Amino acid sequence: MSDPHHDSKLEQAAFRPLRPMPALIFASRWLQLPLYLGLIVAQAVYVVLFLQELAHLVPILWDPNALASTASTLGVKAVSKEIVVMLMVLSLIDVVMISNLLIMVIIGGYETFVSRLDLEGHPDQPEWLSHVNANILKVKLATAIIGISSIHLLKTFISADAMSDKSLLWQTIIHVTFILSAVSIAWIDRLLSHVGAGQKPH
Repeated sequence: MSDPHHDSKLEQAAFRPLRPMPALIFASRWLQLPLYLGLIVAQAVYVVLFLQELAHLVPILWDPNALASTASTLGVKAVSKEIVVMLMVLSLIDVVMISNLLIMVIIGGYETFVSRLDLEGHPDQPEWLSHVNANILKVKLATAIIGISSIHLLKTFISADAMSDKSLLWQTIIHVTFILSAVSIAWIDRLLSHVGAGQKPH
């Protein structure tokens, strides 16, 4: 059972006015607001890009000229409708995954570093947002980057005939580096969580 007197003290401490310098420093977090608004604009740009890619995909079904043009743009030597459609779909998935990454940065970053969104009880509240912090956000971002890198690598392997062995090798190395970085970040976060739990009073 909670102590009303203790709760009252906590509320007074929570609403205690800050001294001018701490108040200024704490208010400086709002300087990040234009950055998140800019990312929302970038999100809108990706929506337009997705629609453009989709507009290029649909005519491939019945227009051989559109198929040849798209194949040339993608760098595919053999004009195969299946391969071209697969590469275009992977491009759409790539745009969606980057868009998801933007949403994670916008919502999670704002919630963590600027101000609470007060989404508790909202039916569309992201599940991960209820326990988000800087470390969890870094792990989720690293995982999302691996997914994006995987899509790029798959596109590269499908059109491998048009690429050099050196380019394929470096893309594979970079992808493995992303995986190792994500594993390292997750391991450090897990280690810090165990250390923090061990320091809690019993």
